[in-house]
Amino acid sequence: MPEGPTSGDDVFEGNRTLLFSVAYRMLGSVAAAEDTLQEAWLRWSRVDRSTVTEPRAYLVKLTTRAAIDRLRREKAAREVYVGTWLPEPLLTAPDVAEEAALADSVSMAMLVVLETLSPLERSVFVLREAFGFDHAEIARVLDRSEESVRQLAHRARRHVEARRPRFESDRQVRRRATERFLEAAVGGDLNALMEVLAPEVTLWSDGGGKVRAPRRPIEGADKVARFFAAVAGDAPPGSAFRLVEVNGGPAILVHLAGVPITVATVDVDPDGRGISAIHLIAAPEKLAAVTPDTT
Repeated sequence: MPEGPTSGDDVFEGNRTLLFSVAYRMLGSVAAAEDTLQEAWLRWSRVDRSTVTEPRAYLVKLTTRAAIDRLRREKAAREVYVGTWLPEPLLTAPDVAEEAALADSVSMAMLVVLETLSPLERSVFVLREAFGFDHAEIARVLDRSEESVRQLAHRARRHVEARRPRFESDRQVRRRATERFLEAAVGGDLNALMEVLAPEVTLWSDGGGKVRAPRRPIEGADKVARFFAAVAGDAPPGSAFRLVEVNGGPAILVHLAGVPITVATVDVDPDGRGISAIHLIAAPEKLAAVTPDTT
């Protein structure tokens, strides 16, 4: 039976959540993921769908390839980015964290590590580790041999394991630490900040060259605590602070009249010594996807 006039749209929309999830993990950007889905749709619209036996797998293939193409185009731009490049934060539902693998693969810390992989390694790692595709399926997505995919998967996993942060995955521990950090930071309480930070804590900030933010990582509890104590009084009058779910875990959102101005996520040391890493995103173009519901 021939396809109806809207069946191609229906198939694509029915898989949109999966395709966006793949693209976002590949690119670390909500806007780029949406653009990649548009490119995948354009490619899909040109396909003779009567030849497609597995539409879901075919759409993943189109999306993955479009994401790889985009990563390769953006490589030079990210190398000359002003300051530290951090992924674009994404509001997530609390139940995302119930799926440990998915939550870990979308965490800010993991996305930072994935930035250090080649586009092919990243695609293999994302499809394999986050979505459970087997090597044969990935080989078909990338049009490579299964042995080549196994080698890419091995290299990517070894690279990620060597660089992935060690942080406490328990949600309640992270939430309590985030709450304590928020209270101390808003109050500019240097002593309270020192109590919640691990000695070797590192702060990464991304202002994108558009707003004031440290362009180099700040290391050590004393320096990080003094930074937040110093900026406590710099928040614009009327700024509101709230805990939200970002990238599969608790985060702090600062907004002014409903407009987001900063998102901060924290990682917690597994040995219970406090917060070991903070990722602070303030680049305006990266905050569109975290507009709070103020109703």
